[in-house]
Amino acid sequence: MSTEQVLSIPSVNLVGVAKHVCSHPLSPLTSAEISNVSKLVQSLYPRNANLQYKSITLQEPEKAHLVPFLNAERNGLKTSTIERRAFVAYYIRNTDKLHEAIINLSRQKVESNVRLGPNTHGPGDAEEILLVEKIALQDEGVQAEIAKLQLPEGTSVISDPWIYGSDGINDEQRMYQCFLYMRDPKNPLNLDSNHYAFPLTISPVVDTVKWKVIRIDLLPSGSDHSIKEPRPLKIQPPNEYDPAYQQLRTDLKPLNVVQPEGASFKITQVGDTGRVVEWQKWFFRVGFNQREGVVLHDVCASLDEVRYDNRSIFYRMSLSDMVIPYADPRHPFHKKAAFDLGDAGAGLMANNLKLGCDCLGSIHYLDAVLNTDKGEPWHMENVVCIHEQDAGIGWKHTNYRTGKAAIVRSRELVVQSIITVANYEYIMAFIFNQAGEIKYEVRATGIVSTQPVDAGVEVPWGTIVHPGVLAAHHQHIFSLRVDPAIDGNSNRLIYEEAHPMPRSDFNLHGVGYTVEETLIDRSGGFDINTDHNRTFKIQNSSVRNPVNGKPVAYKIHAPPFQKMLADPDSFHFKRAEFANHNIYATKYRDGELYAGGKYTNQSRGGDGVRSWANRKDDIKDTDLVLFVQFGLQHATRIEDFPVMPCEIIHVAFKPVNFFHKNPALDVPPSSQEFNRSTLLEAEGHHQPSVETKVGEKGEVCCSSKL
Repeated sequence: MSTEQVLSIPSVNLVGVAKHVCSHPLSPLTSAEISNVSKLVQSLYPRNANLQYKSITLQEPEKAHLVPFLNAERNGLKTSTIERRAFVAYYIRNTDKLHEAIINLSRQKVESNVRLGPNTHGPGDAEEILLVEKIALQDEGVQAEIAKLQLPEGTSVISDPWIYGSDGINDEQRMYQCFLYMRDPKNPLNLDSNHYAFPLTISPVVDTVKWKVIRIDLLPSGSDHSIKEPRPLKIQPPNEYDPAYQQLRTDLKPLNVVQPEGASFKITQVGDTGRVVEWQKWFFRVGFNQREGVVLHDVCASLDEVRYDNRSIFYRMSLSDMVIPYADPRHPFHKKAAFDLGDAGAGLMANNLKLGCDCLGSIHYLDAVLNTDKGEPWHMENVVCIHEQDAGIGWKHTNYRTGKAAIVRSRELVVQSIITVANYEYIMAFIFNQAGEIKYEVRATGIVSTQPVDAGVEVPWGTIVHPGVLAAHHQHIFSLRVDPAIDGNSNRLIYEEAHPMPRSDFNLHGVGYTVEETLIDRSGGFDINTDHNRTFKIQNSSVRNPVNGKPVAYKIHAPPFQKMLADPDSFHFKRAEFANHNIYATKYRDGELYAGGKYTNQSRGGDGVRSWANRKDDIKDTDLVLFVQFGLQHATRIEDFPVMPCEIIHVAFKPVNFFHKNPALDVPPSSQEFNRSTLLEAEGHHQPSVETKVGEKGEVCCSSKL
């Protein structure tokens, strides 16, 4: 990322700005702080200057200062004072002048204000996207093209603005590519009509400096690159997802999730925006910001002596980036590669979750405060839900000789948010269990992105899901940033593989195999290998398990996925720096949070995790950071329309020699008295067995228990 100029800013004291109230260093900004920040930034300009704020968020403290603070806090010691700062990204409105500023809230001072250089563009925001929709649909040229379709009177045309993307051809200016659809013309009053069943061939491009349509693209709808002038459109039947338009099943009985004594977790409010969660030996802080959405900090043990011994596990965890590259190679579809977090933001797109719908059981909701484009606080309700769920059997063993079974059901704590990105939904959750494991899960649902296709045409890069409707194949590739602190911040990365023993006198029958570890001592990108069961582990070599002497560790269960298919010289590949390896490992540096780079909108690449890893830093027994990739190859199918059943994928982190034994041994056994199931079980059965007993004189005899 280049910068054009750096301004040195003196301290600014404003009349009417509330004095800063101390908050926890990791608490998200409060409404008052957001207002304070925007006033401090505005004070740098004449009073009539019009600024467009893209992000006003917490500037997290330097790790070198925060780690001692957290260690002291967990151990009940006096903590040091950490100054509170905010990060701001903003435009001078109606220009391409994107700026970054750092505001010291403790000192009420603008510490830096930087104008960023060319090919660096800020994300979209809610107000801007609505404005682009309006500009596209009110343009006279667009209306003239729509008129050629001779749509029925009263038909509503819808615009979906997409971040323009990159191909290196006249794309230096920040733009939107709009794709047009229409609602069901036979039911124009249905505002929830599935307009993705009616794609049009008209695609306006909107300039974000001039705020006008600068080009109207016509979309190819055949099997090649050719385009056709709009002509009278044959109206196809609708394809609705709304339950009001379905003949619903009548044989589904209620399934109620009831916790008569309430939930087992505890949430402590820290100031206006900070939250600490304690549950079943887990302790962590929940944050929320515009780009990443949910962020977990200081994932470790409670101070309670019966819990996980006050041991740190992860310093910070968040979804860092994601990219959805599409398979259609034709203009303008070749630019479709959505970086939903960097181009808009998981926080910005978060749903208001509903009781009994998005989350079941005894639910605790968290609100968040972000900013509007005018720099005002924007209160968002119920953007995170926290609840428990049954996860089936946790562990079980039956002594077949006696018939006695020991069984424990697994309980999970879910920290969940849901985002809507125009057509798609992503249900994202951190899931903790009672065996010391953490899972990050993504469920992809919503509506596939559609485009027009001529009757009788078939193409290998998509599937026809409705008459005249093509859903292009695409990939979903996610990057989870994991900042480990396995019993401290000096960690290493190894991988473990299983290999067959060579046949020998020792391995006479050729059945032996060994498990071997390999140390990774330099930063880079690495891949799993299912043929050797290659598994990556984060170790602390200086802390040993007291039973077996092995280093304490957590292993990463990352699912195999097809890496980005775009050519290495393509803009898709260059921009998505995380999409070509299962794991990237880097040495920690403050500010290196986003795997695709800080600004992904029409980006060029070169400032993301691939570039950081290429430094080849020494990452042995030091403060390292991992970016764990996982993904879906979405070869579209007709069953994905008009709304897609959830595709589920997750990454898991499991303890290896971290505990002395199964950490879920102390979970109360599952019983009918506790669980109160209503279905009767069949009578238990005993497997026949034979046991040997030693008599008084040492004789051995057998008895059958048939």
